[in-house]
Amino acid sequence: MVSAAGAIGVLFIVALNTAIAALVTRFLRVRLETQWGAAIYVALFAPALEVLVLLVSSGVLGLGSNLGGPVAVLTVAVFLPLALGAAFDLFWMPAPEEVDVPDTL
Repeated sequence: MVSAAGAIGVLFIVALNTAIAALVTRFLRVRLETQWGAAIYVALFAPALEVLVLLVSSGVLGLGSNLGGPVAVLTVAVFLPLALGAAFDLFWMPAPEEVDVPDTL
């Protein structure tokens, strides 16, 4: 049985990893010139960053609860937030080309 604190910890980790995935996706879409470059970096860089955040938040900080196995942990805490964050940036945010940026100097 999962305690309320454990469930809140898992939700916090999922929310944090979703925000990280959305920010990494946006940053790479803005900075890289090609669509494939951004997609490859998001597929490789964002999960590595999310696993690092997961290890720190669940290990050092002690957040979350036992999800039953490594496949469940990777699915719930890494791949689900990656899909949600990338979908948030791709479908809800405007494309980087459509955003007007003021000129500097």
